[in-house]
Amino acid sequence: MPPTRAEIEAAGDRTIEDVLGPSLDVLFCGINPGLYSAATGHHFARPGNRFWPALHRSGFTPRLLSPAEQDLLPSFGLGITNVVARPSAQAAELSQEEYREGGVRLARLVAEIRPRVLAVAGVTAYRTAFGRPKAAIGPQEEEVGGTAVWVLPNPSGLNAHWSLERIAGEMRRLRESIGRPEA
Repeated sequence: MPPTRAEIEAAGDRTIEDVLGPSLDVLFCGINPGLYSAATGHHFARPGNRFWPALHRSGFTPRLLSPAEQDLLPSFGLGITNVVARPSAQAAELSQEEYREGGVRLARLVAEIRPRVLAVAGVTAYRTAFGRPKAAIGPQEEEVGGTAVWVLPNPSGLNAHWSLERIAGEMRRLRESIGRPEA
């Protein structure tokens, strides 16, 4: 059952646990949880977010997973975290300091769990968190925490510049770049 408006509005002080596991091929990293996601406790949970459909269409998962099935991701060699843990109605509410602090935390996490690739879903978040103002979608020259980085488009439904097919295409390029067969 979807959260009520009151539950969504009250979710600003909640955090969502990272979805991690051993030997991850890709650690996907969102910008920060939206209030809807915080209310549900699931990453990329807002209806209209294209993360889960793009993940499936890109060949990372054998079927479309729902946000409530996020704990299955490590069985596919995948995980999820966020640059900033604090939920907000919009990413524009985050401060530059929150992004930079999130980048430091993310670098420590990645150095600890050692995924093959860190995939940041949001070029502006990546630019701000890691001081890379010219970064573009795709593979990055710099590593984070000793790990290769790939920047993906933000899958939020608010990102009208990117269609579901184009987001899935970028995820597919990432999957193919690490030699993962289609699930």
